[in-house]
Amino acid sequence: MTAREICRLDATETARRIADRDVSAVEVAQAHLDRIAALDGDYNAFLHVDADGALAQAKRVDAGEVSGPLAGVPLALKDVIVTKGVPTTAGSRILEGWVPPYDATIVERMREAGIVVLGKTNMDEFAMGSSTEHSGYGPAHNPWGLDRTPGGSGGGSSAAVAGFLAPLAIGTDTGGSIRQPAAVTGTVGIKPTYGGVSRYGLIAFSSSLDQAGPCARTVLDAALLHEVIGGHDARDSTSI
Repeated sequence: MTAREICRLDATETARRIADRDVSAVEVAQAHLDRIAALDGDYNAFLHVDADGALAQAKRVDAGEVSGPLAGVPLALKDVIVTKGVPTTAGSRILEGWVPPYDATIVERMREAGIVVLGKTNMDEFAMGSSTEHSGYGPAHNPWGLDRTPGGSGGGSSAAVAGFLAPLAIGTDTGGSIRQPAAVTGTVGIKPTYGGVSRYGLIAFSSSLDQAGPCARTVLDAALLHEVIGGHDARDSTSI
C-alpha cells in the first residue's frame, strides 16, 4: 500500500490490515507522521507531534505487546488532556513548555489498547471558543477550505481527522466543542453521557459539563474508540 492509501483508510480497516499483517503499525504511524509534516503547515492542526512516542507505541503493537480492536491505529489528542512526558498547553502560552508527570485516565486506556497517539492538537485557549481562532498558537484551518474554520474549541482534532492526518481523534465537549467541529468538517463527533468518560487528567473548563469524546470518520470508528475510553474511574468522583 502507498502512504496515501494508508492515510485514507478508516480506523476499523486500518486495525484489520495491521492485525492481518498487510501493513505494520510502524508503517501506518510513519505514513501519518509524514503527512502531518507535509500538510500541517497549512492546517495548523497540531501543537506538538510526538514522533518518537508514536513509533515506540507502534513497535509495541507489531511485537504483540499490546492488542485490541484499534491496536496500531493513530490518534490525534486534543491538547487539553494531560500526557506524561509530552507537552500539554490547553492552547495557551501560559502553559507553554509544561510537561505533565502523569497520563489522563483516557490516555492510559488508549495506550493499553495499542492506540498510537501522534501528538497534541490545536484548540481555543483553555477551550474557551467555538472556532479555534483563539488559540495562543494561531488558528486551525478547515482542510475542506483553508479560509474556513474547522470549528472549536477542538478544531485541531476535527481538522486532523478531516485532513487524513489521523483516522481518530479525541475532543472535549462542554457546550458543543466535539459536535460542532464534526458538523463543519464532515466528520463524526460524539459527546458522551456526562460521567461516562473519566475527566481525570482533563484540564477543566466547566467541570459540571466537560466530557472527552471521540472524533472519527465513521460511526463505527467512533463507537470503538468510545469503548476504549469509557467506563468507571475511581479517580473521577463524577464517574458513573
